Amino acid sequence: MSVKFLALEIRRVLRSPRFMIFTVAFPVLLFLLYVGIFAKAQDEKAVLMVSMTAFGAMAAALFTGTRVALERAAGWQRQLRLTPLSGSGYLAAKAATGMTLALAPVVLVPAVGGLIEGVSLGGAGWVRVTLGVWLAAIPFALMGLLIGQIGTADSTQPITQLVLLPMALLGGVFIPVTAMPAWLLKIAHVLPTYWMGEIGRGAIPGGSASTLSKDVLVLAVWTVVLSIAVIRRYRRDSARV
Repeated sequence: MSVKFLALEIRRVLRSPRFMIFTVAFPVLLFLLYVGIFAKAQDEKAVLMVSMTAFGAMAAALFTGTRVALERAAGWQRQLRLTPLSGSGYLAAKAATGMTLALAPVVLVPAVGGLIEGVSLGGAGWVRVTLGVWLAAIPFALMGLLIGQIGTADSTQPITQLVLLPMALLGGVFIPVTAMPAWLLKIAHVLPTYWMGEIGRGAIPGGSASTLSKDVLVLAVWTVVLSIAVIRRYRRDSARV
């Protein structure tokens, strides 16, 4: 992976007002809004903080698919054959860009939760809410790449929204896990959003019913499956004349 190419990609995305509003400001504003309306106790604020951190991270990671679709439409993947940048380096840089962008909400939402709303967690708890949730965004970065490989320049953004919102709703980001009926929990357990949230909720006493090893295992399976799908789709596109 080219470090220069990665730096260029990050600078290009950071210049996008859409990214700054939707993936940076929006999760923070939602957190403050929900805390003001629904949460009074510290554990309730902590749960909302985890949910909005997860939402911001997954949205930022998925965002990378839009740029991939635009570059596909411009024939960039075919031009890669004429450059020193390999296909694997291109995909790795795109995924790394998504993960880098996910750092913003992962840092800002917990910072607002701790400094403004008084959420208090131990050292290990803050690591799980920040580093843990950030690493859990890896499948979503790959999912963004896959959407960019499948969709067109015009359809990628709507497809991303159709993936993001149902996953957030059904995966326990916008609907509290404790309020879900049994049938909805079964659906949630299939989605990576649920396990991303479980990693963060594990930092809150009584906030997670699963173990960290199980959370990591499920997300690792998602990562492997999506990695295979991205590589296969990329090779199919590159083979086209």
